[in-house]
Amino acid sequence: MESSRVLYITRNGMLEPLGQSQVLSYLKGLSRNYQVSLISFEKPEDRADELGFESVKKDCERHGIRWLPQRFYHRPKVIAPAWSMIVFLFLCLREVRRGNAELIHARSYIPAAVALLVNKLTGTPFIFDMRALWPEELITAGRLKRGSVMHKAIAWVERSCLKNAAAVVSLTHAAVGYLQETYPEELKGQVIRVIPTCADLDRFVPASTDGGGAATYSCVGTVLSGWFHLDWLAEFFQQVAAQDPEACFEVITRDASDEVRLRLGGNEDFQQRLRVFGLPPQQVHSAVQGHTVSAMFFSQGLSKLGSSPTRMGEILGCGLPVVANSGVGDVARIIEQYNVGVLVEDGSSESMKLGLQRLNELRKDPELAQRCRRAAEEVFSLGAGTEAYRELYRDILK
Repeated sequence: MESSRVLYITRNGMLEPLGQSQVLSYLKGLSRNYQVSLISFEKPEDRADELGFESVKKDCERHGIRWLPQRFYHRPKVIAPAWSMIVFLFLCLREVRRGNAELIHARSYIPAAVALLVNKLTGTPFIFDMRALWPEELITAGRLKRGSVMHKAIAWVERSCLKNAAAVVSLTHAAVGYLQETYPEELKGQVIRVIPTCADLDRFVPASTDGGGAATYSCVGTVLSGWFHLDWLAEFFQQVAAQDPEACFEVITRDASDEVRLRLGGNEDFQQRLRVFGLPPQQVHSAVQGHTVSAMFFSQGLSKLGSSPTRMGEILGCGLPVVANSGVGDVARIIEQYNVGVLVEDGSSESMKLGLQRLNELRKDPELAQRCRRAAEEVFSLGAGTEAYRELYRDILK
């Protein structure tokens, strides 16, 4: 019997770490049961990486995934997303007409808006995979003004997609509670699944040997996004540096290294102990395995109720504790439930000193690494996430 055909659409690129871990990793598993077509938007600098591009292409071919990469345009600000929608719409309608899309899986808001249009025109069901509360994230980052015409337009898309989708996927329980309070009528009877960001726990595993030597305090991922507290990270690093003259610091990010280094500040000694660099996705796990502790400080509020940081699952998968703040999705709940890190109140020196004191006590626990790994397996397992999507596809398509 021929398997059903699913079209996955996203503005993220498959050569980006996020595309690798949060799109391809799932689709490779789902392709065993479904014929998957994938539309993604690749940034110019990634398309220029011919070897990387060819590697992703062959990886998709090996798993029977039809990859239809498009060019990503950053600017002009409003026109670029609009153009993406036009391209998305054309391609989606083409795929539906050709019989390649019995279900559209839309990752985030712009793809979901396109899927909504296709649904109205053709009746093709779609999944609104929210990922996060995008309008609130844009407001927090200063890219969108609450109550503006653009904000109202995005809110309308959110409401319409929540109501008309065949199913809604949220990264966190915290976001679901907020949405049900905000859109009680639209979500009445709606199918909602919570599928957290998943990590590839076959790669992100504890180091085989104890590296010994100086402790390495790290941060992994984007820090110049507008919703990351880089000043908190600077304060945390400075407190560690003051207490441990041997400690090393690493920030693994694709952000501008010079700007990150400048904003982290510190004296010459600290700067000499600090490394800021990017890595290809397939090499990140090896670097994380060499760390001791990893920190992540995100802006709180509505914008972060729907966030499930990928880095958290990967860090815990390597058996490392996390230093973070509350108010970010289910982060605090996971840290407290599994006792796999510490939470800080704010970015003050007093909070960071207290957090570091608690961290030092926690690190004395011989069971810490095993607890971190267990938390990753129970919450962030790629296998569990893939199976959740597989069941959702089956329920919709049956």
